[in-house]
Amino acid sequence: MKSALKSGLLALVAAALPAVASAHPAIGEAAGFGHGFAHPMSGLDHILAMVMVGLFAFQLGGRATWLVPTTFVLVMALGGALGVAGVNVPFVETGIALSVIVLGAIVAHNVKAPTAVAMGVVGLFAIFHGHAHGAEMPDDAAGAAYAAGFMIATAVLHAAGLGLGFLIARVGERRAPFVARTAGGLAAVAGVGILAGVL
Repeated sequence: MKSALKSGLLALVAAALPAVASAHPAIGEAAGFGHGFAHPMSGLDHILAMVMVGLFAFQLGGRATWLVPTTFVLVMALGGALGVAGVNVPFVETGIALSVIVLGAIVAHNVKAPTAVAMGVVGLFAIFHGHAHGAEMPDDAAGAAYAAGFMIATAVLHAAGLGLGFLIARVGERRAPFVARTAGGLAAVAGVGILAGVL
């Protein structure tokens, strides 16, 4: 039991390690793809939400395994375009924090939503995440390279969530639900801290 919990939590921590990386790579060529890739990796809120999307997709299984993360990435690109264009989206930071809380709670409770509903939920939150990425694009960054960077980074974090789901499933039918509840619950609690401004 302890080793199973340890494995799951280590995977979650490993996915969160990029949060300690610098959020602002050098200007010039690195300000395109490099800055775009670094942006989702630079905040605990983004990391936790992306990993929870992957874990949620794993829990749903079937076509949702790829449809849910793909929906997030594509809708996030739309949100990014809105941010770059300066289109106002209200409550972006609140929406991002709520995404961590809601997705963490969904994972903790192993919600078996229809794939279309799951796509709608993650798509809604993707707009907030994408807008934040787009609005913070440096003036000297190439837009397409920057967008490719944050989309690929997001996909990597989704893959980390799918990997975490795979690891959790390997701890056994009896223990896996507890480990998943713990991972989702920790994310949701962190989301509350982010919303309250203490994380």
